[in-house]
Amino acid sequence: MGAVIPVVIVAGFLGSGKTTLLNYLLRNNRGTRIGVVVNDFGAVNIDAMLVAGQVDAMVSLGNGCVCCAVDVSELDDLFAQLAQPRSAVDVIVVEASGLAEPRNLIRMVVANPNPRIGYGGLVEVVDAEQFGETSTRHPELISHLKLADLVLVNKADRVTPEALTALRAQITEWADQVPVYATTHGRVDPGLLFDERTREEPKVAQQLSFDALLDDHDHDDPDHRHFHDDYASVSFTSERPLNPRALVEFLENPPHGLFRAKGCVAFAVESERRKFEMHLVGRHVTFTLGTWARGEQRVSSLVLIGAGLDADAALERLRATAFEGDSPLDDQAMLGIWRYTPSMV
Repeated sequence: MGAVIPVVIVAGFLGSGKTTLLNYLLRNNRGTRIGVVVNDFGAVNIDAMLVAGQVDAMVSLGNGCVCCAVDVSELDDLFAQLAQPRSAVDVIVVEASGLAEPRNLIRMVVANPNPRIGYGGLVEVVDAEQFGETSTRHPELISHLKLADLVLVNKADRVTPEALTALRAQITEWADQVPVYATTHGRVDPGLLFDERTREEPKVAQQLSFDALLDDHDHDDPDHRHFHDDYASVSFTSERPLNPRALVEFLENPPHGLFRAKGCVAFAVESERRKFEMHLVGRHVTFTLGTWARGEQRVSSLVLIGAGLDADAALERLRATAFEGDSPLDDQAMLGIWRYTPSMV
């Protein structure tokens, strides 16, 4: 069937920097084939699309990526095309119209019946300089923040450090646990939003490279302000199987600032010997069933990434999910896991 293709929704008010972010992702990813879906072509200036004039079908962007402009009602059909193996797309990024309601886009992705399509999160882009005035005129933007899995405060170089700190604190108050990341010119390492591919290597599941994530792409620019130094990652490995109830509690009440998590898990349940692959984006959790390879140890291994994430506290909570009892748990302990396992609901 092939790997699940994450669909990342990029939303935000007019002029916040959504297209700038898309252009940056297209120019700076390390071999990932991105399917870019634009909901509002009239306002788009994606570099390689300028020659097309208008888009009625997919347009090759020359680096393996494709782009197209669609009405929201056409998304399901487009996802079906992009999910076909011959499209060779690794991730789909949907740029919502500046006036779009992101809740509807999220529902369309989550409800999409294609088993190769998965929700990759809502990234809400905020203009650091204009958001105060804009959110006063359009208070619905505050409700959009509450739906987000990650908030990007773009154009951070246009405000004072004090104003930026105050805005991030206000957004954190509105959006609760959602990570808030400050940036300029849409410069976000693609590895933060999706797992990158290297075309010279086979397409296999890989953990994020945090060395790549924290790499400074602007080291030659003496005036560049570093806004990405507040990210933390946590790597967790346990040879003891995990307590499913404890893991569900961790995922449903995640550490402050946690954005993404992925890995494989073994559970301390007498009748359950399968391998569970876990993916978390914001508040969205999914488990898929797998099998351990011949000779592979039943070891749980997770990677977490977040903004303002207390790595030590997160690791302590993860350690507490390891099962310490002498006798395995019964099947009832798996009920919470089944809620997040599509094949079981």
